[in-house]
Amino acid sequence: MRHFASALLASFSCLAVVAQDPGQLDARRITSAEFSAQRFGPARWLDGSHYATLERAGGGRDALELHRVDARSGASTVLLPAARLVPAGGDRPLRIEDYAFSPDGSKVLLYTDSQRVWRQNTRGDYHVLTLAGNEPPRRLGSGLGPSSLMFAKWSPDGTRVAYVSANNVHVEDAATGVRTQLTSDGSATLVNGTFDWVYEEELDCRDGFRWSPDGTRIAYWQLDVSGVGEFLMIDNLSGPYSRTIPVQYPKAGTTNSAARIGIVPAAGGATTWLKTPGDPRENYLARMEWHPGGAELMVQWLPREQNVLRVYAAAAADGALRLVREERDAAYVDVRDDFTWLQGGKAFFWTSDADGWRHAYAVPWDGTAPRLLTPGDADVMAVVHADVDKGQLYVAGCDGNATQQYLFDIDLASGAWRRLSPATEPGWHEHQVSPDGSLSIRTHSSFDRAPRIDLVELPSHRQVRMLVDNAQLQQRIESLARGRNEFFRVRTADGVELDGWAMYPPDFDSAKRWPVLFHVYGEPWSQTVKDTWSLGHHLFHRWLTQRGYVVMSLDARGTPAPKGRAWRKALYQKIGVLSSHDWNQAVGALQQQHAWIDGARCAVWGWSGGGAMTLNLLLRYPKLFAAGMSVAPVTDIGLYDTIYQERYCGDPRKVPEVYAACSPVNFAANLEAALLLVHGTGDDNVHYQNAERMVDALVAHGKKFEFLAYPNRAHGISERKGTRAHLYDSLADFLARRVPAGKR
Repeated sequence: MRHFASALLASFSCLAVVAQDPGQLDARRITSAEFSAQRFGPARWLDGSHYATLERAGGGRDALELHRVDARSGASTVLLPAARLVPAGGDRPLRIEDYAFSPDGSKVLLYTDSQRVWRQNTRGDYHVLTLAGNEPPRRLGSGLGPSSLMFAKWSPDGTRVAYVSANNVHVEDAATGVRTQLTSDGSATLVNGTFDWVYEEELDCRDGFRWSPDGTRIAYWQLDVSGVGEFLMIDNLSGPYSRTIPVQYPKAGTTNSAARIGIVPAAGGATTWLKTPGDPRENYLARMEWHPGGAELMVQWLPREQNVLRVYAAAAADGALRLVREERDAAYVDVRDDFTWLQGGKAFFWTSDADGWRHAYAVPWDGTAPRLLTPGDADVMAVVHADVDKGQLYVAGCDGNATQQYLFDIDLASGAWRRLSPATEPGWHEHQVSPDGSLSIRTHSSFDRAPRIDLVELPSHRQVRMLVDNAQLQQRIESLARGRNEFFRVRTADGVELDGWAMYPPDFDSAKRWPVLFHVYGEPWSQTVKDTWSLGHHLFHRWLTQRGYVVMSLDARGTPAPKGRAWRKALYQKIGVLSSHDWNQAVGALQQQHAWIDGARCAVWGWSGGGAMTLNLLLRYPKLFAAGMSVAPVTDIGLYDTIYQERYCGDPRKVPEVYAACSPVNFAANLEAALLLVHGTGDDNVHYQNAERMVDALVAHGKKFEFLAYPNRAHGISERKGTRAHLYDSLADFLARRVPAGKR
């Protein structure tokens, strides 16, 4: 308790000081909106030369208008002025968060007043508005309650809208408001048209229904979550008595939801269920789409082990299945999102790393041999635009540098890659390509360069016009006291080459010795070493350089870098073990290479998987760092969910020794460094239970440490006033006390 109190008091003291020098950062500035980038859109391509976007109205500060823009000239036509966005009986325009045009472009669906469901704001209100005429927006779902609709989508003929409310699927006539409820068994334990916590978090499944191409039927997921373990979070802030917040959360090795897919007439009627194989609680139905012909569905099926991925053709008439493609891997197979129909449904576009690199294929729907589209020893990082029928394939790749991303054109005859992104613009390029592949809204940024959004022609990549330059933000960044940045590579004693970056203090002198803070993640979900603009922790790190620290990060084996299958899947059943091994060797190599690194003043910090990696490094290699800051860590991997943990580590009922070896809590006796452990008590992702297990183990072994709990904060530790500033300030305070700043 003594250590915690001193950290807290120091944090409050530091928060009271506001930096006056515009070149200097503090906890308040780095968590304010001062360094937020100007955004664009959301933009929707209407055709090959026009897009729609939201723009500020001339009137009210919050009012947005919907515009139609000629992409090349920038000429803009107001489709929906703010005055037309005022509902009947209202006195102010709707605040549009998203929108979707009907297939014929005559009407628009507006999304407003959203609420967060776990990670994203997926529940809200939807309004229908005809572009021509003067009638006000009409809210869908009359009688269903405010902000209660999810995933509203137009029917193919634009006359109806389907949506989910209270775990049931509904269809509503866009003109009359007449509503048909297609499912009636939705409840807290039977979920129609959307998903449970673990499907949403780990398979990125949220929108759980699809219109048939002719609009006569709807296919939807149904999840039976009864029997799934219920984790209780404790709310001690809402009143004089605590209350529990239950979350149905399947921990590794426990009971999963049972998932199935059904097809129901859009006018109402009985559901036809697909005849998917196996125990529905022991496999996953990860993706589903209608075939263009409307007689079949594409379904991606995985067993619980996730080492097999099958693509099934499912007959809509009776639910019978036909196997189209199967992939197996000794580790795991990733679900594919870049699925596109080719040749009117005779084939589909697919990516796979089955041959060692993530390549693109055209796979015949009849199940015959696929055609390789992107040969060579290189990964397709993302599919940007695929119209193979017209000979167009644009992909994102790294061009030999795994920290960067560029646009490539693939010659489908030869398989040759041609880089389109200019060599004069290094960094990270993302594209939103027009339907005909002739234009793209391109976002380009780099490590310390704010995003610039422009319109480019393809395949020439010639800039047509600038959309957002973020010049003022860049000026604010350049006015800060900054040292240089550096990307580097370091080779371990095992001969493995890791990418890294370093941020140096403004007064860095290599003739002196400096403390180094290493930022770590180290799991298959994310890279930290990317040459892109990211405010995730960038300003926090910049602030620490101003205080006299060098900040570094590394990407070890197992991170999702474009370095081939063997690199990405090296962590299978070695989570926390192999990455910490690589890090130990890499940090040692850096200390040998750079005499300015003060080995006695090296620290490490990370969040979530990075918090777990921080503990793994401190406990498996106790001499490597003087201090560590672990935020929201998984301390016992058996406490995490089924889909993520079993994908990368196997089923704990079959391999308990893997779970024992990969969990940092089992090595608590080895702690020698100073440790700050941080967790939010309302974390529905990595439960606060993880922190308590680690605290209990450290206490049992007589280890001293510091602990900071944030009541009712979730995994991002950002809810409620001042939270993120307090967190960063507390981290900086701990670091200053445990690893003194500055050159020596």
